[in-house]
Amino acid sequence: MSDSAPSATDSTGLPALVVTDDRQHGVSNYARGVAAAVAALVGRDLAVAPDALTGTAPPARSHLHFTDRLWGGSPEEAADRVEDLARRTSLTVTLHDLPQASDGERNLPRRAECYRRVVEAAAGVVCNSRHEALLLDEHVLVGAGGRAAVLPLAVDPVGPAPAPGQRPQPDGTAAVIGFFYPGKGHAELVDAVVELRAAGAALRVAALGRASAGHEAELAELVADAASRGASLEVTGYLDDDELLERCRRAAVPVAAHRHVSASGSIATWIAAGRRPLVPDTRYSREMAELRPGTLTLVDPDDLVTALAAALADPASTWLGPSAVTAPGLADVAAASVRWWADEVAW
Repeated sequence: MSDSAPSATDSTGLPALVVTDDRQHGVSNYARGVAAAVAALVGRDLAVAPDALTGTAPPARSHLHFTDRLWGGSPEEAADRVEDLARRTSLTVTLHDLPQASDGERNLPRRAECYRRVVEAAAGVVCNSRHEALLLDEHVLVGAGGRAAVLPLAVDPVGPAPAPGQRPQPDGTAAVIGFFYPGKGHAELVDAVVELRAAGAALRVAALGRASAGHEAELAELVADAASRGASLEVTGYLDDDELLERCRRAAVPVAAHRHVSASGSIATWIAAGRRPLVPDTRYSREMAELRPGTLTLVDPDDLVTALAAALADPASTWLGPSAVTAPGLADVAAASVRWWADEVAW
């Protein structure tokens, strides 16, 4: 990460790229990846820590990746922090985890107000899908979605996927990637596996990650509930990149079971590992299936059991075929970002 931010007279006219220092958070890691891709494109490292924006000489222009849980202990604190930064530097923002109805009656108004404040403080906004731009209009600020740039989450395959004869022996799990929190799909997957086990299928559930802060007790309850019904829910805890790749390629069935996802880093991780996950048929997943043909298996959200059984019967269907399209990658997102900052942002 660069020790100094771009000055107002930087000949590239590009913003400092803010990278939060949480290497276990997908949004931080994605911001780091985009910053590295921009550096490779323009020949200069523009990445800075958040503290660079609050020093005595903040950069004239900056860009950050925002989700309220990353930038504050509450939606209000996160919005306060971004508004303060926007007073110090001309700021553009990539939004993640857009507010939506599944947040519930208590949390949705608070999160929507947080994101509205962030949008209004920013000189420009990026969403990671058309679906998210629609959520922006539906729950945050009418008209904001139409003004947002849409740059899909990047997927860069991690080396060549194993050939059919070289794939690892399946480990007997239906696996979900990422933080656990209610609504992520873990509970629905446990229910489906319990039903399959009653029909004689030897399948376990693996949560490749850990509980989101504040949801540890709920995860423990789900583990106990699964066991009480004759099923196993393994929780791996945080996995580094190599460990996660290894588990992704060993999983019998890759699953991204969240019905209310706004943009999914876990789907991108499955695809990067060469897997074709089962994904509920939603507005977002249909958009991603259109963007990346051959990378997802869309399933009826209310019939995960049938989809799991089909995947077990045809293991090859859970791997990417030779015609699958994984782009855009980080280099594509970097190039699109540079064009957007240069041509469309009213700094």
